[in-house]
This record gives sequence, structure tokens and C-alpha cells, in this order.
Amino acid sequence: MVDKSWSVPKAPLCVAVVSAAIGFSAVPAAAETTPWLPVNSCGETGFNPAREPAGPGGPPIPPTINIPIPYPDFQLVPVPGPADEHPTRVAQDLPADPCADPCPDLTDEDEEPQAEPDSSGSSGSSGSSSSSGSFGSGSLLPKIEIDPRPEIIPIPIPGGPGPEPQPAPPVEINPEEPGSLTPSLEKPDVGDVRLVSQLTGHGSENRTDKRWQVNGTDLGIMWESKPGEVAIAFGDTFGKDWRPPGANGEDWRSNVLGHSTDTDLSNGMTIDSMVQDSRCHAAEIISSRHIHNFETTTIPTSGFAIGDRQYLSYMSVKRWSIIPGMWYTNYGGIAYSDDDGQTWTKSQHAKWENIFGARFQVSAMVPHDDYVYMFGTPNGRIGTIGLARVPVDQVLNKTSYQYWSHGTWTPVQHHRATPIVEGIASELSVRYDATVEKWQMTYLDPIAGSIILRQSSSPQGVWSDAAELVNTADYPRSYGGFMHPWSTENDLYFTMSEWDSYNVYLMHASLR
Repeated sequence: MVDKSWSVPKAPLCVAVVSAAIGFSAVPAAAETTPWLPVNSCGETGFNPAREPAGPGGPPIPPTINIPIPYPDFQLVPVPGPADEHPTRVAQDLPADPCADPCPDLTDEDEEPQAEPDSSGSSGSSGSSSSSGSFGSGSLLPKIEIDPRPEIIPIPIPGGPGPEPQPAPPVEINPEEPGSLTPSLEKPDVGDVRLVSQLTGHGSENRTDKRWQVNGTDLGIMWESKPGEVAIAFGDTFGKDWRPPGANGEDWRSNVLGHSTDTDLSNGMTIDSMVQDSRCHAAEIISSRHIHNFETTTIPTSGFAIGDRQYLSYMSVKRWSIIPGMWYTNYGGIAYSDDDGQTWTKSQHAKWENIFGARFQVSAMVPHDDYVYMFGTPNGRIGTIGLARVPVDQVLNKTSYQYWSHGTWTPVQHHRATPIVEGIASELSVRYDATVEKWQMTYLDPIAGSIILRQSSSPQGVWSDAAELVNTADYPRSYGGFMHPWSTENDLYFTMSEWDSYNVYLMHASLR
């Protein structure tokens, strides 16, 4: 996901707490100057998403302030776009030594993108990390520069044949069915929350930068793809020209997919493989036009498996808002794969168009018993959570969905779905724990600046009060919060993203 620069820290975090909570080894070559940075077993420095200790002299004054001035850039867009029915896939060949680079000819560069310490309270080598002085030192005011930027205005023109039309599913409208709420469970009792490991990027144990040219990425949405295997989908992904902070670079893939068989998550999560389109290069699995104001990107929001078929809900993002952390979608859709995630097909009919702020643009889908439940919010980060369900054999048939509205499962009218919890939410993750017969829901509360956890005995609730998992006072610019399907009653593992370092971290919360 590209635009996540909204989070504002609330309060400083003690350096001692940072050191105790992270659990990373110190960086041998830079322990005196950067003791908060992690290092992997190959001696490579990673990125720490926790608040860094404050530097001397207060925050720096940037030497230059850029004022963006948009100008129109008309771009012809063929509609329909090119068909990608037979994407290239390449098997991976990793060396036995985890510290050996499988493709040095592709991934080696003169300078690695390392997190450099500065006194601004954020990782990375952004333009604001250098300064012409500090507050109180008589420094000059920053230079003001005009930054002309193109604003693409897409002009649709006739394109090629496009993908083959998919047969429309039969209209099978399920009648209204009354439902009931279950008694509210107690608020989850969250104990210690710790950062287990850096999951992606330079300095991670998975060394995704060297193995698959995944240098910067986010999200980390997980589901059990088959017995003994977990799939993990990432959002907007960038290669070796990526530099912190944030999302940037020419080697841009809207989404990539990995697989893991790691059952011991206490020391991190090993990614065994990723879907590749060339040597040491993770493939974009859900195609995107990459055209601003038309289809900027396609981002996964949840995944699940029914038998041998994988499903992936995703959102087609039209453009990012001028308001940081917000975006506008074209629609929310579903794609499917019948070859363990190697190739994916977008359903041409299972789409929820973004009309007048429609819900189910950002969805989390969970199969349970005879139904697949779809929890959804509108685009951006301002919206409540609605709920729908569909029979497991009708996932791609939009007419078969029923929407929870005032205690009744109603057909067709998705815009009438009533909120199942109070407040607004973003980046939903929902799972059902069959061992304790309990539903769990995590999401980002953008008002509180927290990743929170709720629980319920049923999808429709009543859902419990929210318990905080992560606060942006401790992890500035953090977002996400996607649960690992193999979490247990007492151990909740989830991924967390951080904007400045633009990578994914595995977190653990003890539940009492």
C-alpha cells in the first residue's frame, strides 16, 4: 500500500523500553551510534519500527521546503487493457547457505539502503534528515522551492480484445433470513506485546531483498493455503532502487505472494518461497494498470482457501487522496487461483463498485461452516465495518450474497449493511479459532492511533470492547495488523507495517 504517511506519534518511548521490547541483536559495527537498529544472522542491518531515541538539539530544520504544483498530463489509456492470460513463472533455486546471495548479478549494488540515524524521530534517509542548522542555533530559514508535478488525466481509447469474457453466474438470490446476536464476550486480556522479527527487506532473516528483490513492501496478509502451508500476500512492493522512507522506486509491483511452512513463530517466520516471474524477482500476481486517476494499483485485502482453490479479495485503487493515508477505489473484487497461488484470475462478476462511498471496498473474507463471511469497509480509512455472507460454493456469485442489516440477512442491498461495531476501522483482519470457538478481529483505529483486537462468538456480534495491541506512540507510522492463522488461544501472532522503513514485522501478543 503506497500512501500511509498519516500516523502521528503521541508520546516518547523510553529507550530502555525499546531495547527490552525489540529483542534484536545490536549492530556490531555501529553499536555505539545506532544501538536501536536490528541485525540479522548474516550481519546485515535492518530497520527498527519503534520510536528512536531523541537526538541532541531537537528536530532539524530542513534546508528546502518543496511546494507541489500540479499541472495536467493527458494520457491515452487503452480500454480494455492487455490480457495477461499466461504470465511467466520461474521456479526458485536458493543456495543452501542462507547468507549466500542467489543472484548477485541482479541484486548487488554499490550502496545498501540502510536506515540512517537522525534526530527527526524517523528512520530513513529522507530529505528532511539533513539540515542547515537546528532550532535555537541561529540557523537560516529553509529555502522554498516550487515543485511542478504532473497530474495524470486519463483519456480512454479503444484497446485490444482484452481477457475472454467469463460466463455470468446464474441469478440465485437468497431470501431474507432473520438472525440473532450472541452475548458479548469480555474484552481481550492482552499481556506482553513484542516485536518478534523483521519479516521483509534489507536486514531481515528472510533476506527478501536478495532472494526476491522485495526491498520495500507492506501488509503481510496470511491464510492457510493448504494443510501445513501459509500464504502471505504483500501490498505495493519495490526493488533494489527503493530507498527509505516510504514507497518509491521503479521496480514497482502492486502485490507479491510468498509461502511459509514455519510452525515455530517464536523466533520469526521463515518465508520458504515466493511466486517468481524471473530469477530472484517476485511476481505481481494481481495485475494493475499503474495509471494514476485510472487504476493506480491493486492491493490484496484478505485470502482464504476452499478445497484446492485459493481466493484473494483485493481493491482496485483509483488514486491516492491529497489527505495523507486516504485513497479512492474503483471497486473491491475477488480473484482466484487453482495452482497454489502461482497464477490468479480476476472475477469479472464478483465486484463491488465504489458508488457513493459504498462499503465492501476493503474486505476481509473468512470461510466457516457453510458460509464465507465478508467483513468490509469503504475506501480510505474513514468508515464503519459491515458484514455479508455467501454459501461456500457461490463465492464468485454476487447475487447470492446476504448482508447483515438490523438483525436480518438481506439479499442484494449491500449499501444497507449496518455497522457491526462502533467507530471506524481500516485494514481489517478476521479469523475464527475453532479450538475455543471464538472469532477475533484486528484493525487499525485511525482516531485512537492504535491497532486493536476484539472478539465475539459470532460474525455479527455482539463484539467485545477493543483491546489495544499496538500504539503509534511506541511504533510511529505503524499500520496494518494481520493475524497469522496458526495463532492460538494464548499466543496471537500478527504482522505490522511501518511507513518510514516501509517493511513488514512479525509481532506477538500474549492473551491471558
